Amino acid sequence: MPALTLREILALDPVRAAEPELLAGHTALDRPVRWVHSSEVYEGANFLDGGELLLTNGFGLADPDEEVRRRYVRELAARGAAGLAVEVGRSLPVMPAEVVDEARRRELPLLAMHRVVPFVRITEAANRAIVARGLSGRAVVRPWGDDHTAALLADLADRAALNQPEVEARAALAGFHPGPGARLIGVSLHGTRDVSTVDRAVRLLGGAGVMRTAFPGDVLALLSLHGATRPGDPVKAVQEVFRTTAAPGLTVAVGHAVSASDGGWLRWSDTLRAARTTLELALTVPSAEPAAPEGPLVTSSRALALERELTRGGVEDNRERLAALVQHTLGPLLAWEAAHPSDLVRTLETHLRNGCSPTRTAALLHIGRQSLYQRLERIGSLLSLDINDPDLLGELLTATCAHRVVMRPEGARVRDMGGSAARARPATTAPHLERTA
Repeated sequence: MPALTLREILALDPVRAAEPELLAGHTALDRPVRWVHSSEVYEGANFLDGGELLLTNGFGLADPDEEVRRRYVRELAARGAAGLAVEVGRSLPVMPAEVVDEARRRELPLLAMHRVVPFVRITEAANRAIVARGLSGRAVVRPWGDDHTAALLADLADRAALNQPEVEARAALAGFHPGPGARLIGVSLHGTRDVSTVDRAVRLLGGAGVMRTAFPGDVLALLSLHGATRPGDPVKAVQEVFRTTAAPGLTVAVGHAVSASDGGWLRWSDTLRAARTTLELALTVPSAEPAAPEGPLVTSSRALALERELTRGGVEDNRERLAALVQHTLGPLLAWEAAHPSDLVRTLETHLRNGCSPTRTAALLHIGRQSLYQRLERIGSLLSLDINDPDLLGELLTATCAHRVVMRPEGARVRDMGGSAARARPATTAPHLERTA
């Protein structure tokens, strides 16, 4: 399908409200418009790549030097601008004759806008229309038809080649408007194709925005939380509501919180990819702690940060290295466990992950504190180490975590992954998403 033309943009309601008058470039109304920008300085032409309609309030054109104004129009034409729209009546009482003359010479469409309409309204409407036209013709999103949400989430999770204006315009098409100060969090659910779980969580979060869609095997969502109405740790808040809304048997992975405005679309992509990677790990690597049997498994990218780092590049590619690390650090424990029924490695990891708190460790392992002390004493004796030595905590925790990663027999699955596209992919890659029927 052809790109949106300047003629079509002039027909948009916010543009018509500005009462545009075409002063030059009458034969170029059918040229394609790639994007709509606004700028108030002469140097704005230097930032154009071609195909843009440039909006200006005319302040820069008030320069008394006629040659400066002519040069500005020539530079826009040389850059391949689709047109120049100038607000007249405030900063610029009338359109300078030399600007009109130069635009006619260069066949550059020149518009005089006689009524004040905020440029943000014009650019938002025009760029949405441009993106919508592009979506209908892009092969990468054809499987989703008019489902802008699924198309954008898939592109973000696959880290397709995007740019920030495009992402923001496509998010607006999907009804997603993260405001200033909003925190974005990616969420991936396995075990359902019903997005109502996400919708219930959003209602409990109060004031949250969301993009969500179902893919084969799982649901992917991007939440927007407003810091003013939801203070505190946003990741914890999201985890808590999903523990309430998710049905037993579901697995929910929560990405990290990122700013909606800082870092651009790559940060949006990062939290979605973190959620999907975390989901894959939650489905394939035994949990460090037992999950509540009556409820869903709700975890986060921060909870599995060590697992993600250890498996960067894929479990199989790291298996030999991790096995060597485990044997070097925990060899005596493994030998003991091979000869005696015990749970020493798991006891050690649980103890380390919970700040070496005997009370919490004993409760999680469902044993008495005296039994825990006996286990810890045996662990220290077998390793000939003081397991409470701060210098050893990092090495021991890494080794116990690596043991969980490599202890699973090759090809085995911890949880049923259903039709997930992640089935055939390593844990550290965000699988290409296919829209569910």
